[in-house]
Amino acid sequence: MKFLHTADWHLGRRFHNVSLLEDQAHLLDQLVALARESRVEAVIIAGDVYDRAVAPADAVRLLDDVLERLVVGAGIAVIMIAGNHDSPERLGFGSRLLAARRLHVFGPLTLLQPVVLADAHGAVHFCPLPYADPAEVRLHLGDESLHDHDSAVRALAATMGSRLPAGVRSVAIGHCWVSGGSSSDSERPLTVGGTGQVGAGCFAGFHYTALGHLHRPQQVEEGIRYCGSLLKYSFSEVAHRKSVSLVEMDGAGRVRVEPIELSPRRDVRIIEGALKELLQGSGPGQSPEDYLLVRLTDRQAILDAMGKLRRVYPNLLHLERPALQVGMPAGLRGGDHLKRSELELFRAFYQEVAGTELIQGGERALLEVLESLSREG
Repeated sequence: MKFLHTADWHLGRRFHNVSLLEDQAHLLDQLVALARESRVEAVIIAGDVYDRAVAPADAVRLLDDVLERLVVGAGIAVIMIAGNHDSPERLGFGSRLLAARRLHVFGPLTLLQPVVLADAHGAVHFCPLPYADPAEVRLHLGDESLHDHDSAVRALAATMGSRLPAGVRSVAIGHCWVSGGSSSDSERPLTVGGTGQVGAGCFAGFHYTALGHLHRPQQVEEGIRYCGSLLKYSFSEVAHRKSVSLVEMDGAGRVRVEPIELSPRRDVRIIEGALKELLQGSGPGQSPEDYLLVRLTDRQAILDAMGKLRRVYPNLLHLERPALQVGMPAGLRGGDHLKRSELELFRAFYQEVAGTELIQGGERALLEVLESLSREG
């Protein structure tokens, strides 16, 4: 059995208020071509298909086009689950009708069932475990003991595993943060004020676990893998080597994984130096069209530094002046906000405005508001 493992497309994402839809379409063209050339039986999309619950119309059109080319044009099965950025109900609309055409979409927990595909060695059961917060899982399974992400994912995986015939090959498809996985700045936290991590033991018994949520391609444990996001979605990911995972499973359930890098229209880079040096252009092999964060080392005042640099680097997205920030409070330094949570930012803001720390009751009220906004997407 050969299949492609992808995740975290985040269709409709904006990066420093710049739409990435054309960049995403460019890579998805390559993914469709790769699926055809590799003669895969299935393409897995392990959550965060869209960047927000109510996806923009052009993002929906792009997904529709890609799925039509894979399922109808190439005859490849697609198994897609909701991530924490997706609306389960919106993503799962029409899923029972679409399954007849080998497009298997799983959003709400009420519609979960294994997808069975076959090769020369027999059946392989693909088990969808879409993102759901512990309260939803607790209600769905009727188990009042499920109060965190680890227990919720563990219970869902056990329920799915109990539906499998003995001895069959199986693949879990999940969207969560497995302990030991390396995160970046572009993932939305699964809980406010906590990590929401789950243990790798949740997926014991599956021959391969195809994960989404963390944007760095990585293997957490043997057979448990994040393929990573489609694109670099933050400047903390400049060193990532984005790829999709081509997985081949033999008759005994052993897997061989080959990361395959795609070629983006523009890279995401950080460059540093004096204005005069940077205005001379990019170095060898580097495109001035890349998405850039520039750190200027100049100490003197510069009139319209962003405008000057954009004549050379049209996709400059963010400018930092580290030399001018020495001695400033940590919470106010330029660029610092890119690495801090909403709670940390508000604490720093409150300290600056009120001159005192945020009291415990105020912090609790803020957490409730943030949790509500997160649920609404």
